[in-house]
Amino acid sequence: MRWHGAALMGAALLLAAAAPMPRDIAARLPDGRTINLWCAGSGSPTILLESGWAADSRAWGRLMGPLSQRSRTCAYDRAGAGRSSPGPLPRDGRAIARDLALALQSAGIGGPYILVGHSAGGLYIRQFAIDRPREIAGMVFVDSAVPHQPRRFEAVAGPGAGSVQPFLDRATRCLAAARAGPIDPADPALKPCLTTPPERAAERWEARLSEIKTLFAGTSDAIESAPATPADAPVVLLTAGRSYPEGPARDVWHGLHREIAARFLRGEARLVADSGHMMMFDAPDAIVTAIDDVRRRSPDADGRPGGGCAPRASR
Repeated sequence: MRWHGAALMGAALLLAAAAPMPRDIAARLPDGRTINLWCAGSGSPTILLESGWAADSRAWGRLMGPLSQRSRTCAYDRAGAGRSSPGPLPRDGRAIARDLALALQSAGIGGPYILVGHSAGGLYIRQFAIDRPREIAGMVFVDSAVPHQPRRFEAVAGPGAGSVQPFLDRATRCLAAARAGPIDPADPALKPCLTTPPERAAERWEARLSEIKTLFAGTSDAIESAPATPADAPVVLLTAGRSYPEGPARDVWHGLHREIAARFLRGEARLVADSGHMMMFDAPDAIVTAIDDVRRRSPDADGRPGGGCAPRASR
């Protein structure tokens, strides 16, 4: 047994060593801003990871290792987050998808892409797919937000169900505190407002406030007015079983995800019963399995070299 345990530990260390180390790529956009891509691995199709609200590329840290051993994998920081420059308002789905497309072009990271979106990121990858349908090899939605989510919840579970007002209130309060001066880390009421680095708090909260204001307004409108795109892409929609307590809200959440999956000819909804909303931490294996399944089912998953993660030389 002692030898067996040592062997298992050695195998785990070898696997960890085999995973390529992610590196940051500052992709310059035509307007001079930079969008930070965090990439590792090589091979096609490229796996693109889109974070949820108030998160950045590092939210995917537990997945970068296993995914980058399969194919080129890139998470990124939206404008105003992580190491990316702030962007012009509003920070809605169209602006976010446009920034990502320009950043990938600047860095020389071509498709086809498997899009993976968590929470609010699920709406952003849908907009990216609408804009660039021929470049999409498949999609995985990780406990994704749905268009006009509060309205859909209220229609079934009553007034106030699924409200994002707490997020709006938090972002408004934090932005005001950041603009007034350095946020006091000793103030317990402002602890949720702290950012890294502290001096970028105002731009962080400005972007987050704009994103949450537009998510279930203009961003949702643009997605609902377009067909499910590309309709024939392999799609897996993962629903966290513990996002909501047992009852009407949980039933609505599961039903909305099944509805989205049904819009795609090759869509599939899967319940991850033991996971909360932050599935990247609770059940990362479920996400990896879904990506593997989409990759196998994709006509673009032919193992073509993806060119690594080197940025393209400027011309």
